[in-house]
Amino acid sequence: MSQSSQFASGKPIRGGVPIVFPWFGAREGRPNHGLARVTEWEWKGSSAAPDGSVTVRFRLPDAAARANDSLSWSVTFAVTVSDQLTMELTVANPSGTEDLSFENCLHTYFVIGDIAKVEITGLKGIAYIDKVDNLRRKLESADAIRISSKTDRVYLDTTGAVDIHDSGHHRKIHVEKSGSASTVVWNPWVAKAKQSPDFGDDEFKQMVCVESGNVAQNKITLAPEKSASLLFYKRSAPGRVLAFERYMNS
Repeated sequence: MSQSSQFASGKPIRGGVPIVFPWFGAREGRPNHGLARVTEWEWKGSSAAPDGSVTVRFRLPDAAARANDSLSWSVTFAVTVSDQLTMELTVANPSGTEDLSFENCLHTYFVIGDIAKVEITGLKGIAYIDKVDNLRRKLESADAIRISSKTDRVYLDTTGAVDIHDSGHHRKIHVEKSGSASTVVWNPWVAKAKQSPDFGDDEFKQMVCVESGNVAQNKITLAPEKSASLLFYKRSAPGRVLAFERYMNS
């Protein structure tokens, strides 16, 4: 979580797990990464389970979910806290006649010891869009990705697990997913960090984003009266952090 995050109405929170929906990236005249991360969600209640876990539920207001003037989604978000963290983002198409398409991501900011000592594995051989290099499509050739400059990549058609090797904290963060076809890797580096009023000048050294979702050619299309849920699990284990993400369609 950035110490400079503004926590202001209409502004994204810089850190944690911002919700990217219903589009990824920039849209002319509209917020980057969609409306969900800059909207105040409606509180829908909480509950406690016999095992001690607590769940809180939220709903994206109808006005924010209405993305194309005439059609809207039903979007809910549930967070359960126990010995693990579970987050579930569910998107439903209430239309009885029309398909709806959207992009989404859980924009996970992971704390790391030193970005110069981090390696990301599991993406070798995967095609990606390099947003830093004029959206050129490239093929990942590295066994282990090391970040030494501004990095903003959308890896496509990939369903495999990704590991963040964090030698500074002597751990490995394992991101496993099912049903998500895109993985995003992002770090703003020096210039972007300094240009961002809601991000500390040196905070890029202690964070990396490895996000799971469905972006660009991997966007989701929902048939009428269907829904799709993204589940994220995070729990600690000796020597590593496990983060599991999976999508379920119904």
